[in-house]
Amino acid sequence: MSKSYTITLSDAQDKALSVAAYSQQEWIENTVFERCRLSIEEIVAVEVQRLLAAGQPITGTKDEIVMAADIETSKERNDRFAAAGLPE
Repeated sequence: MSKSYTITLSDAQDKALSVAAYSQQEWIENTVFERCRLSIEEIVAVEVQRLLAAGQPITGTKDEIVMAADIETSKERNDRFAAAGLPE
């Protein structure tokens, strides 16, 4: 399963982004893909350490490890902090 996201920029935002990017679409895609790559690396590293500490086998691709990982999303973390009266 894959997800598709759409972003709408005003004319001023599009023009401003053109100063930093040869192709706005390519820049947006590269930024999102790089953020995903970094999160995948972080999740895999934590999950590998957890499995090693538990004496469990490490199997699967990075994508499979991420999908199997029991992780708290940013929204879940923010909701938990808000419920506890802590700053997000």
